[in-house]
Amino acid sequence: MVVGSLKLWTNLVVEGFQKSLSIAKFLCLLHATNAYICTPITPYGPSMLPTLNLTGDLVLVERVSTWLGKVDRGDMVLLRSTEDPRKVVIKRIMAMEGDTVTYLVDPKNSDASKTCVVPRGNIWIQGDNIYNSRDSRTFGAVPYGLVEGKLFWRIWPLKSFGSLHGEAKEDS
Repeated sequence: MVVGSLKLWTNLVVEGFQKSLSIAKFLCLLHATNAYICTPITPYGPSMLPTLNLTGDLVLVERVSTWLGKVDRGDMVLLRSTEDPRKVVIKRIMAMEGDTVTYLVDPKNSDASKTCVVPRGNIWIQGDNIYNSRDSRTFGAVPYGLVEGKLFWRIWPLKSFGSLHGEAKEDS
């Protein structure tokens, strides 16, 4: 009877270990997918209006394009903030290294503009809402290495479900 009871407990322990191992494998796969391939994010703030809503959007960010250097002008990207490295922000790439950029210095108050050349290894980013965005017009070109991924698909709200590649910046 003791041997039968021991065998039952041994089987339970082995089965529990196997199930725990399966769950651990799944969580590792989920982490690897989230960290290196694709991740969902919820943008917040007015800088990308009208393309993205203030709150409530759910979009997918793919991370492979940045490793392959496949981001270009017009792409919306997720990048580490230059002002607070603990934060990530979403902006649109307006120019790549070597491009000449002319921008409004303070679009709320004047039509004064400046022109600069984007340095090597940097990109010029701007929010779609030029009146309420802290971007390269404020802190200059940002290193390409801060780009973490490219937005490619809107999941929520359902009425806007679909690809973000065709979303062009709307002029105000």
